Formats: sequence, C-alpha cells, structure tokens
Amino acid sequence: MNAKSQKNCNNFLMAVAGAATATALYALVIRPWMLAWGTSRDEAAHLLPGDELLPEPQIHATHAITVQAPPSAVWPWLVQLGQGRGGFYSYDWIETMMGLEIQNADRILPGYQDLKVGDAIPLAPDNSFSIPVAILEPQRTLVLFGDTRQGTDGSGPPVRPGEFLAVSWGFYLYPLGEHATRLVERWKAGWSPSLANTFFYHLFLEPGAFLMERKMLQGIKRRAESMMV
Repeated sequence: MNAKSQKNCNNFLMAVAGAATATALYALVIRPWMLAWGTSRDEAAHLLPGDELLPEPQIHATHAITVQAPPSAVWPWLVQLGQGRGGFYSYDWIETMMGLEIQNADRILPGYQDLKVGDAIPLAPDNSFSIPVAILEPQRTLVLFGDTRQGTDGSGPPVRPGEFLAVSWGFYLYPLGEHATRLVERWKAGWSPSLANTFFYHLFLEPGAFLMERKMLQGIKRRAESMMV
C-alpha cells in the first residue's frame, strides 16, 4: 500500500471511529438526558394518567420543572394551550419558520379557560392539525391524545397511506407546600414500523420536540411566577 492509500485508509478509519464515538455519546449520554430532562428517577419511571392510552410507544419522554407558584397559578396557562389560543410558550421564531403562526400569550385569556374532555387543541392554522383532550382533572392533570387510526375528520398529522402516528401528551401538577408546584410533562409517540419512520422520528422529531418542550416548561414557569410578584 502506497503512502496516499495508507493516508486515505487512515482518514476513513478515523471518520468511522469518530462517527461511532458520536453515536455512542448520543445514545448513552445525550438521549437519556433529553428523555428525562429535569426529572428524578422516580418521576421518569412513575406511571401517570394517560399512560394506558399508548402502552407500548417507540418514544417515551418525561420532563419536569419546579414552579414557584401554586397549581392554581399554573393551570390557566395549560388549559389555554394551542394555536390561535395561548400558544405553546416556546420558540415563536421556530414556530413561525414552520408556518404554524403561533402567538404566545403573556396573559391569561378568559375565553380559553373552559376546556373540556373531547375539545380539540389546534396545533396548526385553520384546525388542519389538532389533538383532542383525553383526560382533564382541574389543577391536576391534562392529557391530550391522538391516533390517526381513530381520527376521521382530517385533523390529524399527515402520514403516508396505510401508516399511522399516535401521540399522547400529558401535563401533571403536584403541589409542593402552599407556594410551589412540580410541573411534569410526558409525551409518547408510536408509529408504523419502518426504517424511514424510525430515522425521522428518532433523529428529527425526538430532539426537536425536546427543544420546544424544554422551552415551553421554562415559559410556563416564568409566566406563572410572574403572577406571584
């Protein structure tokens, strides 16, 4: 093997080793951190209302944050979630770039406080994509759940013919004394098995959802705590 071939071979081996190291770092360190950001081990493993809706998901993420405000000050921000409602309190520039036209409210909107089971929470303009409320216990639990195999009104996410996508998204409030709340958020997703779906949902949806949800929890915390000043 001449010097040029040896150099090319070494470069290839270094690239392979680098890719393997990056993959292992993501799988063993970064991904577990993303899927359980802010939680204790017990919080991440604890069974929550709505888990039965999607018992065997391909993605199962739980995030949490402590809010220095009682559940009564956190709940109004949750029930007004949605496009054309209170928004999602996340990165509005990313939502705008995606064409979602999200306006994130910085105040309680009285017209969106009477949420009920069965109501659809819009995720995109013109109600083209929404997710229904499956469980609602005031100041305690809000769970959204959608499954394209059950929807017939065309308001689900776009999927290829013959495939499905199911998502549950829950918010749980646990009082910490009289003036603080543990806000736990859990989302799970399941889909038609295929290499393309696995690649897309794990490498794009999963980290993208974490980025937006982390910002959402921080946004809810800031808004709820501002009411206590």
